[in-house]
Amino acid sequence: MTRNIKVEKLSQQPVEEQMIELVERKGIGHPDSIADGLAESISRALCHEYKKRVGAVLHHNTDETQVVAGRSCPAFQGGEIIQPIYVLLSGRATRFFEEQEIPIDVIARRTAKEYITSVLCNIDVSDHVILDCRIGTGSSDLQDVFKRKVPGANDTSFGVGYAPFSETETVVYNTERFLMDLKKRIPAIGEDVKVMAMRSGETINLTVACAMVGRHLDDLADYMETKEVIVREIEENVCSCAQRKIKVQLNVADDPESGSVYLTVSGTSAEMGDDGSVGRGNRANGLITLNRPMSMEATSGKNPIRHVGKIYNLLSTQIANKIVSEVDDVGEVYVRILSQIGKPIDEPHMLSIQTTVKEGANFAAVQAEAEEIANQWLDDILVIQEKLMKGELKTF
Repeated sequence: MTRNIKVEKLSQQPVEEQMIELVERKGIGHPDSIADGLAESISRALCHEYKKRVGAVLHHNTDETQVVAGRSCPAFQGGEIIQPIYVLLSGRATRFFEEQEIPIDVIARRTAKEYITSVLCNIDVSDHVILDCRIGTGSSDLQDVFKRKVPGANDTSFGVGYAPFSETETVVYNTERFLMDLKKRIPAIGEDVKVMAMRSGETINLTVACAMVGRHLDDLADYMETKEVIVREIEENVCSCAQRKIKVQLNVADDPESGSVYLTVSGTSAEMGDDGSVGRGNRANGLITLNRPMSMEATSGKNPIRHVGKIYNLLSTQIANKIVSEVDDVGEVYVRILSQIGKPIDEPHMLSIQTTVKEGANFAAVQAEAEEIANQWLDDILVIQEKLMKGELKTF
């Protein structure tokens, strides 16, 4: 099969050599990430239910989930939720197949409860969350579902990916992940963590916002001491692995003199003031990267069978990573994939690979190897679907 794959040499200053680099990650308890996680978990649950009942994944998209903040009264050694967090589960799903009706609302609500319980350990879903399921009725193109081995693209859209992570990107990603591990030892750490890095030259300035859980803190002095411990842990376990100098600041809006600090009941700002929407947070690789190309498509919640806005963002990242790991003499690799509605998803309208190369590299060899890797992934594109349904690929 001949595909439209183009590999070109990229002449630009690598991100690592640029003066300013900005990178952000919203943690799993951030309201936007909660929306992403709910949407993706419900999509995955629907996939399993459809396959069990009819032998194929029917049309659905759950990527319109919204989180509306509640109200709370946080306090040291306690606090309480005054008004529950409101979650709107929306989108479209196939409810009827032949004579069978599929209980979409029951599946969505059950999955949402399970997901929130697994992510937010200080939330009582029964009391603290209102789950309102308004998923509309969609319909499946049964010919596309059952007759095509490789489905047709649902839209004319594109996905982008790149590799490798810069040092700053790696630090940001690892900092949030480290804090979620550290909370096993320091339960005052909430799941709502946001990490923002600004690298200026050879110094990375790391601004971390971490929702602290009041019932695990005795008083203001305990809060301030715990902050110092968290910063020290980040410096010793994340920053020490970096080549550049890193300055870490935590909860910089705190005003201890007035007693105003980032204290929560549940460990997420969704309890008081912060709303969340699917696609407003991390891109498919888990970061928000202003120095890199990004797609505006929300990856989470879109069906994994033919929604190229999801599949191509993940596929492009897989291709870029494999090129970096297997092709000699490449530096930064950027992959862009464009679909045409109705055309098989393994035959994109364009798959563009841009790469920087080391001086003296044999670019013809780089082109051939990169194109081969892209073709291999397109041949195996259904692997992306399988990994998504198994939860083996992260979408935010």
